[in-house]
Amino acid sequence: MTVRDWRKTILNHNKTMQAAIEVLDGEAMRIIMVVDGNDQLIGTVTDGDIRRGLIKHLPMDTEISEIMFKEPTVAFQGESSESILAKMKKLDLLQIPILDYDRKIVGLETIQHLLEKKRYDNPVFLMAGGFGKRLQPLTEHTPKPLLKIGTKPILENILEQFIAAGFHNFYISTHYKAEMVQEHFGDGSGWGVTIEYIHEDIPLGTAGGLGLLPNNLHEMPILMMNGDILTKIDFEQLLNFHMEEEGGDATICVREYDFQVPYGVIKADGKRITSIEEKPTQKFFVNAGVYVLNQSILDLVDGVNYFDMPQLLEKIIKDKGQVNMFPVHEYWLDIGQTEQYDQAHRDSKEFFG
Repeated sequence: MTVRDWRKTILNHNKTMQAAIEVLDGEAMRIIMVVDGNDQLIGTVTDGDIRRGLIKHLPMDTEISEIMFKEPTVAFQGESSESILAKMKKLDLLQIPILDYDRKIVGLETIQHLLEKKRYDNPVFLMAGGFGKRLQPLTEHTPKPLLKIGTKPILENILEQFIAAGFHNFYISTHYKAEMVQEHFGDGSGWGVTIEYIHEDIPLGTAGGLGLLPNNLHEMPILMMNGDILTKIDFEQLLNFHMEEEGGDATICVREYDFQVPYGVIKADGKRITSIEEKPTQKFFVNAGVYVLNQSILDLVDGVNYFDMPQLLEKIIKDKGQVNMFPVHEYWLDIGQTEQYDQAHRDSKEFFG
């Protein structure tokens, strides 16, 4: 989450030093973000730049393009708070502009905000009841969420990521070897959070367990995630995205998936061939298994019948609801088969404990 009134710190390059001083004094953010005629960031102005201009006896009507720092350090939209904080600490920065990939400003992050201890009461629902059949024999005696990646089980890595982002109110759905999951995590006190268990007597699918959640949840969006995914998604950023999209009933994280057709693809008009494209690559967005749902969605799931997330999302859309997508460019791995499990072990030293 970036500073709320960061837009007030943006000035066009032809504005004056006087205008910059007024913004610096009025907004108390100690930085001006300077843009060109295309609204692209071209520099920054701080109190130090102003003072250096005054020492040079520059008049107050001097354009800020003459005093701005032309090579500011920036971060890009989608970078995790962890990555941005590390960059700011390394360079001893108090603020850092956030840009999209067209170099247009989408936010301003501050060291003060990043170091604040955030706390979110939103329920987090983690799905941990699957059989993990495609990972047998590994899952014959251990449920998939408890298989270790690095030094910790998959689900523990997920839990600790949510905790680091400020979430503390957890629900875990269980079925296969439920007692092992409950024994490992207990009531959550070992992590300083609360954990309640939603036990499915029979498998209810990837969305069916939503119907078993208690009725006294905090009245706020629910974050939901499959318990067999490793990712470095910024959950705070995901929640903010959902909240800022007016009218959104659900947000689904998506990954871009490339599929290369192994043959030459023929396009034709009747019998006449119009083009031949050799082994083209097609791009799709696929479900990444992480969601944010408004609590009104729970009324669509009865907790008795089998219900998968694609069915639920299709129902929302059919009922004229709004489902938005949140593209994920961060590390993401669905541990569905042995190949992905081996890959997770190779990645663990870089991404997980």
